[in-house]
Amino acid sequence: MRRFRDRTDAGMQLAEMLSAYADKRDVVVLALPRGGVPVAVEVARRLRAPLDLLVVRKLGLPSNPECAMGAIARGGVKTLDPAVIERFGLGPAEIAAVVRQETSELHRREALYRGDRPFPTLRGRTVLLVDDGVATGATMRAAVAVAAANAPSRTVVAAPTMAAATARAFAALADDVVTVMTPKHFESVGQWYEDFRQVTDDDVRRLLRVQQGDGPDAGERA
Repeated sequence: MRRFRDRTDAGMQLAEMLSAYADKRDVVVLALPRGGVPVAVEVARRLRAPLDLLVVRKLGLPSNPECAMGAIARGGVKTLDPAVIERFGLGPAEIAAVVRQETSELHRREALYRGDRPFPTLRGRTVLLVDDGVATGATMRAAVAVAAANAPSRTVVAAPTMAAATARAFAALADDVVTVMTPKHFESVGQWYEDFRQVTDDDVRRLLRVQQGDGPDAGERA
C-alpha cells in the first residue's frame, strides 16, 4: 500500500475526499495539534473553510506513555478505555496522576496556541475534526465528545489514514468518517508516511499565522 510523502501531501489528498464540504458557510475545520495541524491547513485551504484548533491530550499508561488508556480535552472532557485499564490493573490514583500531568500540558498548549482567542462557536455548524492519522482513536474520541457537547449540526472525523477497525467504530460516533486509506494491518500512524518528522510548537504557531494571513509567509500560500 502506498505511503504519503508528508503531512502536506496527506492533507491535499484528504481534502479531495472532503470536497463535498467545500465552500459551505457552516463548515469549520478543527485540527488536533500537533500532527494534525499541517494536514488540516491543507484541508481548510482547499475547502475554503476557517481553521481552528482543538487541543486534545492522550492519557498514556504510566509504564508505556505511548499506549493510550484514554484522553482529555477542553471543557473537562475525559474518555477512558475500561478494557485497557483493567488489562494493566490501573488504580484510581495512577489514573489521576496521569490526568493531572496531561491536564497541565493541555493548558500550556491552549495558552501557547490560542492565547486570548476564544474557542469557535460550533452550534449548528458542520465540524471537521482533522488529525494526521487515527490508530486506536483515543484522542479522536475525546475530540468527538467536545464537538458533541457544543451542539454541531454535523460532526465529521477525518484523517489521511485510519486503522480499519477504528474507522468502523467511529461510524457509530460521528455523522461521517472520511479517510484516504484504512489499512487492515495498522501498527502506527507514522508507518504510512515517508516523512513523519515531529511537528513542534513553533511549527503549529507558524502554520496558523500563515493560514490566517498574518504571518511572514502568507504571501506564499497557494
